[in-house]
Amino acid sequence: MKRQTALAAIFAGSLIAMTSAAEAVTIEVGYPYSALFDVTFKRMMPLFKKAHPDIDVKFRATYDNYEDATNTVLRESVANKLPDVSFQGLNRQALLVSKGIAKNLEPFIAKEKNFAKDGYHKAMLDLGTFNGKVHGLPFSVSLPVGFYNMDLMKKAGVTTLPKTWDEVIDACGKLRKAGVKNPLFWGWNITGNWFFQALLWSQDVPIIKDGKINFHGEAGLKALETMKKLFRECKMLNLPVGDAGKPFVAGEVAMHFWSTSAVGAIERAKGDFVLKTNEYPGMGSAPKGLPAGGNSAMLVTTSKDPAVVEAAWKFLKFATSGEGAAVVAETTGYMPPNKAANEMLGEFYAKNPNKHTAVRQAGLLREWIAYPGDKGLAITQVIYDGIESIVTGEADDMKALQEELVEEVSSMMPK
Repeated sequence: MKRQTALAAIFAGSLIAMTSAAEAVTIEVGYPYSALFDVTFKRMMPLFKKAHPDIDVKFRATYDNYEDATNTVLRESVANKLPDVSFQGLNRQALLVSKGIAKNLEPFIAKEKNFAKDGYHKAMLDLGTFNGKVHGLPFSVSLPVGFYNMDLMKKAGVTTLPKTWDEVIDACGKLRKAGVKNPLFWGWNITGNWFFQALLWSQDVPIIKDGKINFHGEAGLKALETMKKLFRECKMLNLPVGDAGKPFVAGEVAMHFWSTSAVGAIERAKGDFVLKTNEYPGMGSAPKGLPAGGNSAMLVTTSKDPAVVEAAWKFLKFATSGEGAAVVAETTGYMPPNKAANEMLGEFYAKNPNKHTAVRQAGLLREWIAYPGDKGLAITQVIYDGIESIVTGEADDMKALQEELVEEVSSMMPK
């Protein structure tokens, strides 16, 4: 009798497992920057699986960057091979909305009784809102910050961290005299011309205004001249994006200006030196604004199966919820776009002040502007190439470079 009871129990357990497996819904997800987010999803997925044991998540090959993310989804849309959820750069959402790839999330939000409870920050939720309708929920939001090797700064006698780019350049001189060959790396080559926009927004000037290029005036010239001064007077090396942070974590570079998203990765990789992050320097005074970097979770599924669509929404909602946003903040350095996460992270930030710097700058959040039209990605590359010509020394006359860029980019803008 006992043997029969035991067999019955084993059979029942197997049947439950088989039924559960049969009922599990599989969704596919794509996200960028494996170096930043692999650790995030590794920690997040057990939490999601515990909350939703009936949903299996299959991750696609990681996007190299935000441009790659958008180009990949555009190709997949033509081939009818879209994932169910895609994490896209905040500055690339509009293109996917205009092409009808990103789904309107309002019908899903309307069905959620507790959606408002999670309390997405309005300024951050607005980044994914188009024509009054939410199409992307903010997953990770970043701002540019300064990373400092305090051992090298102390060696050079720099006791006060710079608040302006002129003070940064002055610090470069002191660092070089103290034997630091490479005092600085400034992230000009971050995706989406982000640092160029940061210099413009610091002056309260958007790169696009009324559908037209807006770096043709004094603010644009000042931004280009500031870059030239930083690159030349600090003897900055021209490093590809993937290698830009390596000299800093090795203890060879004293000042590294980059996205707050990298705080977690830098803390895990750095050598034996004291690391401190601080607010982004300004153009003669504190910045008046800064572009919000990061990415948004978008529903791009083409599935006709309501179970798949619902599962994709549940994953998207969980990843951007208070619980999901807290994991992002703890593993990276991104700001939580969710008020619930902020409430959960008070003690964490007290113990991890380097990850709190961007939060202190949250009032400066401005739009990370995408160039309109089908040539938006190509415009990004044109400006990238123009800035690189400053880094390499090929371009020396900033007024001439400004005129050249304005003319070429204007010709690529929608008429």
